[in-house]
Amino acid sequence: MAILSIGEFDIAPGETKKIELPVAKLYTGADVSLPVYITRAKKDGPTIFISAAVHGDELNGVEIIRRLINQKNFKLTKGTLIAVPLVNVYGVVNQSRYMPDRRDLNRCFPGSAKGSLAGRVAYTFLNQIVKHCDYGIDLHTGAIHRSNLPQIRADLSDVETKELAQAFGVPVILNSSIIDGSLREAAEKHQTKVLLYEAGEALRFDDFSILAGIKGITNVLQHLGMMRKSSTRKKAITPFVANGSQWLRANASGIVNNHFKLGDQIKKGDTLADIGSPYGDIIDSVTANRAGILIGQQNIPLVQEGEAMFHIAYFTEDDEDIAEEIENAQDTLLPETDV
Repeated sequence: MAILSIGEFDIAPGETKKIELPVAKLYTGADVSLPVYITRAKKDGPTIFISAAVHGDELNGVEIIRRLINQKNFKLTKGTLIAVPLVNVYGVVNQSRYMPDRRDLNRCFPGSAKGSLAGRVAYTFLNQIVKHCDYGIDLHTGAIHRSNLPQIRADLSDVETKELAQAFGVPVILNSSIIDGSLREAAEKHQTKVLLYEAGEALRFDDFSILAGIKGITNVLQHLGMMRKSSTRKKAITPFVANGSQWLRANASGIVNNHFKLGDQIKKGDTLADIGSPYGDIIDSVTANRAGILIGQQNIPLVQEGEAMFHIAYFTEDDEDIAEEIENAQDTLLPETDV
């Protein structure tokens, strides 16, 4: 098992290190670095990265990594884990989705050593972290004022990626096409198979989303043989693959009264929300045009005409079974406070 070199740092088999990987400087001349946690077993095996805050206001993933690596029983039996809790350090500092140059870091891969600031960060992350890895899990949340039900997005046409998505163990899996300039696209060109975990809302911690993420990463590590499976058997969560999804938009501007919450079963014709005037009159309603499960929604109770409000996933399976599995997942995970 060879020495792993990241930047100027060498990490030997059986070693755990926390390093600061330089990426750029502030106006003041102060260095900006990516915090990177590496833990290696003595036995050879897969290498996997876990990344968070590629969008700087998406903080659930930061907490997932913090809790994961500080678990008392967290130990690899083989292989290497590289965890980067803050990829877009600038965005986290400014509580912003974007880089200081107003670029979306997740549209700037593979980047360039002499490109824009976002391009340079993307280049560093890809070449110093991702290129070492066989697998990756990129942690995200919904945008500001929008929440996502815990879900995995992945290229399910790849058999091994689909197996990893199912092993992660959240109720909803979306077959997601790869976006140009994304971390996932660049990683797959390096033969690194990546899962994208979406859960919760920007600038907020959500305990269910955090616990589901920790459990999901642990499940993947166990699936890859990198961690021992727990002797305490718990009911496995059954994942369901969505065959499509759609955002429903507002047909009027006004004040919103929602009637459903994340994870609810939606039937065709259900009124998801009423949009009213400042005087309390109902101007319009948002109505489901087909049955499905609510996996994302806008939280702010104000809406402009044309704005996306509800993200509905569609399945070939019985929606009632999926809604029940989502409820079971919440019951299973939320009482666990010892992670």
